[in-house]
Amino acid sequence: MTGKIVAVSQQKGGSGKTTLSAHLAVALQPLGRVAILDVDPQGSLGEWFEKREARLGEEATGLTFRTASGWGAKREARTLARDHDLVVIDTPPKSDLDARYAVEAADLVIIPIQPSPVDLWASEATLTMVERESVPALFVLNRVSARSSSARAVIEAIEKLGRPISEARLGDRVAFASSMGIGSTAMESEPGSKAALEALAIAMDVKRRLDV
Repeated sequence: MTGKIVAVSQQKGGSGKTTLSAHLAVALQPLGRVAILDVDPQGSLGEWFEKREARLGEEATGLTFRTASGWGAKREARTLARDHDLVVIDTPPKSDLDARYAVEAADLVIIPIQPSPVDLWASEATLTMVERESVPALFVLNRVSARSSSARAVIEAIEKLGRPISEARLGDRVAFASSMGIGSTAMESEPGSKAALEALAIAMDVKRRLDV
């Protein structure tokens, strides 16, 4: 058994990597055994998992959690993939080395991006790593406001780069932050909400691209 590895990577801080990582991991649990790997020294995904474990109990989180750094990220991801169907890696911002090893291990790199030129510029380093390792990448728009007019410009810029962008996107919704704060996800704390449906739609797009 060798599971699929998804790295969520973006060099700009505050892009929503941890929120997307957690929601992908939970939404894709029907695939089988799912592991999450926190490579970010800030440890936000680890804090989320600890709250989840405290609330649900050690045996009921539905996830395996590990941490790693540097070259150990690639090794740990591949080790987890031997007995898990899916491994989701939350990578750090502003750390080319740690992110690079995660990208090297990945079958798919998810690049969360807010609808702003700054986020797009910050994606260049991640795209360089993706191209070097010949790993498929997928942009995912995050924190999209219903009134925002900048999303279309960012989408067009990404399309000009010849890179795929998911038609599903995460809105700027309180449900994401509030659910993460208790070690949950929008699908669990507010099932059927717009936030939950958006996260599920992205997960299904990722599932399709992984061909699982």
